[in-house]
Amino acid sequence: MLRQAALSLLAQREQSEGELLRKLGRRFPGFDSLKAEVIAQLQSDGLQSDVRLAESYVRYRSQRGQGPNKIRNELSQKGVASSLITESLNDESIDWVALARFVVEKRFGESLVSSDLEPKERARRSRFLQQRGFHYEHISAAL
Repeated sequence: MLRQAALSLLAQREQSEGELLRKLGRRFPGFDSLKAEVIAQLQSDGLQSDVRLAESYVRYRSQRGQGPNKIRNELSQKGVASSLITESLNDESIDWVALARFVVEKRFGESLVSSDLEPKERARRSRFLQQRGFHYEHISAAL
């Protein structure tokens, strides 16, 4: 019954190990060792993988214009190990500076010429990119 519930959750979307433990814990209080055993079996069967989740999540969120800080925080909340998050953010062939430029151009509708920006407008665009989760280095290089 526990395995069936875990499979049902995985059929909806990719889940991290931490998410599965949390969700199964709410539905089946106790049975901690059994839950861990079921999840280990799912991992060995290739049905659950935190690596696969992290890679696909980084790809999806970066395509939606989100920066590495925001993606890192969201994956941490899902219970993915920080080493896997760092590996996924570094493995992906994402040019974060180019992505930051693209996001700003899409939002503000004009090509960037940083020398033409007034300090107030530059600060506004910088705040926008910070809210999207970009590092300061990416923001300063993009603007």
